[in-house]
Amino acid sequence: MVSATLTEVAKFLKEGITTASIDAMAEQFIRDHGGVPSFKGYGGFPASLCISVNEVVVHGFPSDYVLKDGDIISVDCGVYMNGYHGDSAYTFAIGKVAPETLKLLQVTKQSLYKGIAEAKENNRVGDISFAIENYTHKEHGYGVVRELVGHGVGKNLHEDPQVPNYGRRGDGKRLKEGIVIAIEPMINLGRKEVVTLEDGWTVVTIDRKMSAHFEHTVAVRKNSGEHLSTFEGIEAAEKANPALTIG
Repeated sequence: MVSATLTEVAKFLKEGITTASIDAMAEQFIRDHGGVPSFKGYGGFPASLCISVNEVVVHGFPSDYVLKDGDIISVDCGVYMNGYHGDSAYTFAIGKVAPETLKLLQVTKQSLYKGIAEAKENNRVGDISFAIENYTHKEHGYGVVRELVGHGVGKNLHEDPQVPNYGRRGDGKRLKEGIVIAIEPMINLGRKEVVTLEDGWTVVTIDRKMSAHFEHTVAVRKNSGEHLSTFEGIEAAEKANPALTIG
C-alpha cells in the first residue's frame, strides 16, 4: 500500500499544485483501499504524508506551498493495514532540476540498495550503515545526516533496532533472518548538519542546500535484504509524467 500510494503521488505531481493537495489525495487513496495513514496523529503529526521540499530533509508539513520548476520533493508514506505498518519514501524532481541535484538523487537511491544488500542474516546493523556512508560520503562527498536514522518496523511504526546511515562494519546489533527494518538514507548536497524548525518537526539542512531521502521496508534474509516495498510502479509513473525529471 505504501508503494501504491507513492505511485499515485508520482502520477499526481506537477508544478503549480500545493503540497497539501498531495496529502489530501494520498489520504483518500489509503483509506479507500482499507488502510490507515500511519503518520497522521503520530506524536501530534498533523498529516498523512511527510512532504519535504528542497532543503527540508524530513518531516515537512503539507501546506499551501506551491511546487515550482526546479524543486525536489521527498514524499514519505506510512500505512497501517492488516495489523502491520509499512514505510517508504521517494524523492521526485519537478521540471528542470540542476544536474548536481539530480546526481544527489541518483546516488542517494543507489545507496539505499547498497544498504539493503547488507541486510542479511548474521551481519550487523553497522554493515548497512557503513555501506551507505561509504558510497555517499567517501565516494561522492555528500553529507550524511546523523540525527535521524532508519528503524525496525512491524506492529509498531518505530521499533528496534535503530539503523543509522553512518557507521563501521561489524558494529551494532546482529541481524536475524525475518526481522523487518526501514532503511532510509537521508543525504545532503552540502554539510551533514541539520536543524529542526520551531514547529518541532521540520528538519532542514544547516546550509540550506538540497537533501534527498529514499526508503524501503526491508526483510532480513540469508544472503541479502529483501525490499518489501517497491519503486517499480513509482518509477514507471515517474517516467510517464512529463512534469517530472528522472533522478
